[in-house]
Amino acid sequence: MKNLLFNSVVAACCLAPPYLTSPGRAQANEWGCEVILCLSNPGGPTQFAACRPSIQKLWRELAEGHSFPTCSGATFHSSRPGYEPYYCETGYRLKTDYGPRGQETICVSAALQPVSDALCPNVGESRSSGNGSVLSPRWQRSDGGRRCMGYPTARPKVRSQPHYVDVTIDGMATQRVWY
Repeated sequence: MKNLLFNSVVAACCLAPPYLTSPGRAQANEWGCEVILCLSNPGGPTQFAACRPSIQKLWRELAEGHSFPTCSGATFHSSRPGYEPYYCETGYRLKTDYGPRGQETICVSAALQPVSDALCPNVGESRSSGNGSVLSPRWQRSDGGRRCMGYPTARPKVRSQPHYVDVTIDGMATQRVWY
């Protein structure tokens, strides 16, 4: 899908004025077109050295609260800037809740997994939640026996670039740009 987007933007640039096909030589008032061309690259917006100054300028401008640049040569839409400082490994989802220390963010397994038998309640005992490292531990029948299953938790990872905008260029798939 990203290749289609890049091809679409490159095709538009080939029919557009020549300053759009060479990001390093774009006119100052066409910085937005340069940004769109670089963002549509399947290899990433900073893969080519010619794109790095424009993309770094974009990140600075967005971080300072400026709007996304415009380009008369392409149709695009960008969301308002967002902030998402944490992420989880594959197979986990981010969960934010309020606990005794205020707002807490953890990664929770998206699927039940086998966990230590010591975490499951004994017969006749009930627990409504796990002990912090596993949520909702419970006994389940598996292969003719019982197995303690739960949702393991992990600490979230911290993004080096926690701000983002979602960009849609020429009606193609929306791409999240982190800065």
